[in-house]
Amino acid sequence: MKVLRTPDKCFKNLKDYPYEPNYTFIQAKDGTTIRVHHIDEGPIDGPILLAMHGQPVWSYLYTRMIPFLNEAGIRVIAPDLVGYGKSDKPAAREDYSYQNQVDWMSAWLEANDLKELTFFGQDWGGLIGLRMVAIAPHRFKKVAMGNTGLPYNPDVPQDIIDQVKGFRASSIKLTPNSMSKEVRKMDASDEQSGHPALKFMYWQKFCWDSENLPIGMLNSMMMEKRSRFAAMAQYLFFKLGLDSISPFRTNLAKAYEAPFPNAAYKMGPRAMPSHVPMIPDQSLEAQKKARDFFATSSLPFLSVFAGDDPVTNGIEKDVLRMAPNAKSAPHIGGGHFYQWTRPKQLSKILEDFIKEES
Repeated sequence: MKVLRTPDKCFKNLKDYPYEPNYTFIQAKDGTTIRVHHIDEGPIDGPILLAMHGQPVWSYLYTRMIPFLNEAGIRVIAPDLVGYGKSDKPAAREDYSYQNQVDWMSAWLEANDLKELTFFGQDWGGLIGLRMVAIAPHRFKKVAMGNTGLPYNPDVPQDIIDQVKGFRASSIKLTPNSMSKEVRKMDASDEQSGHPALKFMYWQKFCWDSENLPIGMLNSMMMEKRSRFAAMAQYLFFKLGLDSISPFRTNLAKAYEAPFPNAAYKMGPRAMPSHVPMIPDQSLEAQKKARDFFATSSLPFLSVFAGDDPVTNGIEKDVLRMAPNAKSAPHIGGGHFYQWTRPKQLSKILEDFIKEES
């Protein structure tokens, strides 16, 4: 397996990311060594929150929450998934799968011998992290998650499966605007939009077809208030290969492009959306096993969703069915990446959950 490593110079002068790096070396199934990065901030003897990010972000997502959590006496450990941030980046599409990510991050967890953890995951951080909890529950005290889930869809009608696969293989060209227009309709509680897989497939196709996925711009659009003109101008500079000198590129956009010196480094963010099991795939058995664990687990479980994220609005009901002992926190808004847009509110909810007597 060919592995790329982002040069340290790419991360210099990032705004609000002063953290010292921590590196763990794990072995992939084929024997390849992979370096996984994490940050470890806060009192060494404080309760530990394991905070996991999703796609297409990295541990930078938690920079606004860390001060609130540290001030509350909570130690925050936030890894970068393989393919993201300061972690190594396998270079081929076939290197990435749901199971590989679970295996890689479970090996990282084992190598660091982390215990007595409260888990929090969002997006892919939830899909991967919840499976990690089910594999090694002795390492966790509590589980929190939001804007994510453990999708298990064994009974999707064949015509839906055929439509999704056909669309993803088609020659249709998507733009950020045409993609986002469809994804915004994804709310699973809106029956008029049809099966959510028929909307999520636009994100899957856009990510894979975009050889140089505009990660900084996409995250800026989701996390910052930008005028339509500024967003379009930033995308134009990006398409012209002039992103580094664009006057429209924000500090946040710079931070989310930093892990990717060129398009070759972006295979993880491009490939992973296609592995979200919206339709039956090779993850089906492992998903059921993990869901069966949470169906009977006594680990305290907190569901904390934004409530205004069309991609995940309908998933909370499924999470609460999966984990009968789960409590549902009030919706706090902030969209898909509420770690950035609602850092104080989300930190307070997690602080109270961590300090609550079990």
